[in-house]
Order: sequence, then structure tokens, then C-alpha cells
Amino acid sequence: LHLSAVKLAELHSDLKIQEKDELSWKKLKAEGLDEDGEKEAKLRRNLNVIMTKYGMNGKKDSQLVDTNYIKDGTESDTLDDPRLEKLWSKAKSSGKFSDEELDKLWREFKHHKEKIREYNILLETVSRTEDIHKNVINPSEENLVKEEILHNKHRELKDKLRSINQGFERLRKVSHQGYDTTSEFEEPRVIDLWDMAKSANFTEKELESFREELKHFEAKIEKHHHYQKQLEISHQKLKHVEGTGDKDHLNRNREKYAMLEEKTKELGYKVKKHLQDLSSRISQGLQHNEL
Repeated sequence: LHLSAVKLAELHSDLKIQEKDELSWKKLKAEGLDEDGEKEAKLRRNLNVIMTKYGMNGKKDSQLVDTNYIKDGTESDTLDDPRLEKLWSKAKSSGKFSDEELDKLWREFKHHKEKIREYNILLETVSRTEDIHKNVINPSEENLVKEEILHNKHRELKDKLRSINQGFERLRKVSHQGYDTTSEFEEPRVIDLWDMAKSANFTEKELESFREELKHFEAKIEKHHHYQKQLEISHQKLKHVEGTGDKDHLNRNREKYAMLEEKTKELGYKVKKHLQDLSSRISQGLQHNEL
């Protein structure tokens, strides 16, 4: 796959979550609690997202260009969207951002690209399901269940599209005006969650509690970013030492790299699992709004 140390650690975290979700689903299926197959379909969508994200779906153009994590504060990757490319180009040449802020902004752009990718995968899944549903001649109770599944998928599409539109407006604003020093959150995923939480059916007390949890979540993400950068630096040092022939130095660097790799994987898993839990709570709040 030619993935960097950071990407391999992320892949490990994603697959670990996928494995845990599949084990939970097998227990549910054994108890007859996934009769409509919706949870199984969601697992397949999630696996499809992972395979596309890391270039394991057989499509050459789907894999992210893998480069050094720390290069001019950003990764030299394409955004696959002319509007995003234009905004990013303006932001870089505006002089309104420090190197650290450009790095942070790039993460926001990459996060937005991933949201669009996930939306398109879900849209393709829904389209295929609709085509199959239309070809059914005799209506039955099973088809009524499938209609409910389609309804849920359309609601998920609606939520994702709303998040994409909100995210683009934020990128447009930040790219033109720079970062607001009074902004409550900095991490893209946390900003998304907070914007959606404010639109959900939460009481003021619940919203305040959610805000505090997001602060802890953001600190966890920042810690993960720190270890990702240390892992990439360690990887570069290890490659350099391997060429020197110094066995003692090589062993010390291997030990440090292994420690950083394990810590990065562990934190990555915790971040993504926490993100799942927070997203699920917001989704439930948004659904209450529609009822």
C-alpha cells in the first residue's frame, strides 16, 4: 500500500473498530435482532469507506497521495474539488495564517474531503438499494421493512449533506477572514459536532454537558496529533539510522518507534470510538427534531 507510519496506525485503528462492530453484530444476528439487515448494511458501508480511504478497493485513484506528514506544515495532497482547491490556494497566499494555522486549516480541508467521500459512498449505496427495490414486483412485509431502511438512509444522507454545507461555509469564512481568536473549538471534527449539537433537540443543561465533553475530546485529539507527528519523525530517524550500520543506535530507535507506534494506534482507536459515540448521540437528537 506504500502507506506512511501515521497512515498505517490510522488503518489499524479503523480496522480494530470495524472488527469490534462486526463481533457485536454477529451477537445481535444470533439473537435475531437484525432482521431487516440494516446493521449489516451499515457495516458493509463502513468497510467500503475504509477500503476506499486507504486505497484497498482496487481503484488506483482512490488512495490518498502518501507523503511526509510534516512538510511545510501540510501534506502535499489534492483536494479533488475545484472549490476547495481555490479556497486553499487563496488562504495559503493571503498572509493571514501562521505555519501552525495553515497546518490546522489543512486538516480542516482534508476532513471536509473525507466527509464528501463518505457522502458519495453512501449515496451510491442508497442508489443501488433503490434500484433493487424498484424491480420488486410483489409488495410484501419484507419490502415495507426495506422502505423503512431506505428512509433511514435518506435521513443519514440529509444529515451528512447538511454537515458538508455547514463545513464548506466555515472553510469559506476562515479562508477569507482568518481564524477567530475567540473561537471555542479548533479541531474540525469537534467544530462539526458542536455545530450539529446546537441544531439537535438538547436542553440547555444537556448542551452545556456536551460542550464540556467536546473540550475533553478535543484535548484527546490534540494528544493523538502530537503522537502522530512524533511517530513520523521517529520513522524518518529510523530510516536514517538503518543506513549507518550502528546496531545499538538502531535498536534504540526501533524500540522508540515501536512504543510510539503502539501509543498512536491506541489513541487513534480511542479517538475514533469516542467520535462514534458522540456522533450517535447527536444523530438521535437530530432525529427527535424531525419527529
